[in-house]
Amino acid sequence: MASCGLASGAGEVFQVLAEEIKRRNLDITLVQSGCAGFCEKEPLVDIMKPGWPRISYCEMNSKKIRKIIELLLEGKVEKDWILAKAEEEELLLEGTRRPYPLNGIPEELEEILPYKYHPFYEKQLKIAMRNCGFIDPENIDEYIARGGYSTLYKVLIQCDPDQVIEEITKSGLRGRGGGGFPTGRKWHYCRNAPGDIRYVVCNADEGDPGAYMDRSVLEGDPHSVLEGMIIGAYAIGSNEGYIYIRAEYPLAVQTLRKAIKQAEDYGFLGKNIFNSGFDFSIQINRGGGAFVCGESTALMASIEGKVGEPRAKHIHTVESGLWEKPTNLNNVETWANVPLIIAKGADWYSKIGTRDSKGTKIFSLVGKIENTGLVEVPMGITLREIIYDIGGGVPGRKKFKAVQTGGPSGGCIPEELIDLPVDFEELSRVGSMMGSGGMIVMDEDTCMVDIAK
Repeated sequence: MASCGLASGAGEVFQVLAEEIKRRNLDITLVQSGCAGFCEKEPLVDIMKPGWPRISYCEMNSKKIRKIIELLLEGKVEKDWILAKAEEEELLLEGTRRPYPLNGIPEELEEILPYKYHPFYEKQLKIAMRNCGFIDPENIDEYIARGGYSTLYKVLIQCDPDQVIEEITKSGLRGRGGGGFPTGRKWHYCRNAPGDIRYVVCNADEGDPGAYMDRSVLEGDPHSVLEGMIIGAYAIGSNEGYIYIRAEYPLAVQTLRKAIKQAEDYGFLGKNIFNSGFDFSIQINRGGGAFVCGESTALMASIEGKVGEPRAKHIHTVESGLWEKPTNLNNVETWANVPLIIAKGADWYSKIGTRDSKGTKIFSLVGKIENTGLVEVPMGITLREIIYDIGGGVPGRKKFKAVQTGGPSGGCIPEELIDLPVDFEELSRVGSMMGSGGMIVMDEDTCMVDIAK
């Protein structure tokens, strides 16, 4: 369960489910999962019954879930509480779809929209969030069952570091945490910087108002980030990594610790991974809550035990970062993209998005919007599509005024630019920026002076 679900009462719903299953001695497996993105509709409960599609009940509470169990035992559903259904499982990493064998479906389910046609999900493309909401984040076997760590095996056994860097460079992947620097170039510079010790760092210290993308990925699919970091470390020539995460994210920290322990137990972290001769370990560092520690040099100073203060930029961290050694830093979303890019190839990834902004981007859609939540969309989608088609528009038929992107370093984009394509270049052109992905919607009642303060 992710933080958004727990805040909406998912913990109580989970407990009631567990109690009812035990009391009735039911043959039901109860599994927790991360955030599926539609935070407005939490708590969500997915039911997978043989012969049925996967169905998602939304806005659950203890009373409703008891009713759901009664109906389930009778082979019935409560149509009005169902958000969507899935008639197949897509394994993006393998490029396959597995249809669920359907028979004896209740008639009411015929009228329910599949996820892929639901307005909130129809225009989304989940790459970094491909497993969120579909697996138990605390069970490494579920990650492996969806192809997890197979890319790492391929890299360590079949590829040399330069091949990995070349593939990431060709893909056009850019950093998802701020300025959008090309990831492959950063890796190349770090690998070729003078020095015998190198470090890799994952920046999970998102501090922008309304932003919680990194938290949700770590809570919902931590192994995708770990696998990306291990691949990156191999490419760069590093044997030691750090994840710097906000202290205000206790669930993400807990999930990460379990994931690292599991990866060590399975031999994906540690000495001689896959008998390749490559060693790599990861440590977690919890931040102290300072916004400035989201900046790379301040973050590294904090890891070193110093005051988290930025330093002059003329010395690049890929040349002199942690303990004055070459250091490569990427954020959570960037690392989560890496395994899929290597598995499916740079050509596949580079066909998504715009000419200079490839792939997808996760945004936290908050503020004066009907459907708050996390959305992962192809670069180049317009603000109108995100706010109205996915987000459902402004509540109460009020007029849209502006949307703030890029956190405190970004800007406010007014209503007349609502058809602006969303990518690095276009947002910069109008005086804002991508940032980490916070997107705060404002309506006619929002005071822009207050926002500026």
